[in-house]
Amino acid sequence: MPNIALELGRLSANIGVNSAYGEQQDVDGVRIVPVAATWTGFGGGSDESGNGGGGGGGFSAPIGAYVRRGDTLTFEPNIVSLLAVGIPFIWVTGRVLARIIRVLKK
Repeated sequence: MPNIALELGRLSANIGVNSAYGEQQDVDGVRIVPVAATWTGFGGGSDESGNGGGGGGGFSAPIGAYVRRGDTLTFEPNIVSLLAVGIPFIWVTGRVLARIIRVLKK
């Protein structure tokens, strides 16, 4: 039976910058590099008898693209996806700030 930790390490070697930034595309003289927000997670374990298991998962949401026209490089966001990624972050930040303010008032 293969070592679960080594297998997960081998599989996760391609995760990181390669999953957040896509390959450069050239369209009508304009260079485009797609950008995504990515989350991944893995887990594994075994018991005393050597029976083990593991798993993983991930999520990716396109948030925009870097666009180069001539000498100008700009980021053009995908507004719908950017809002979908940003709303949970803003909600959590608001909850944390509300609790901090409540503690400081006491």
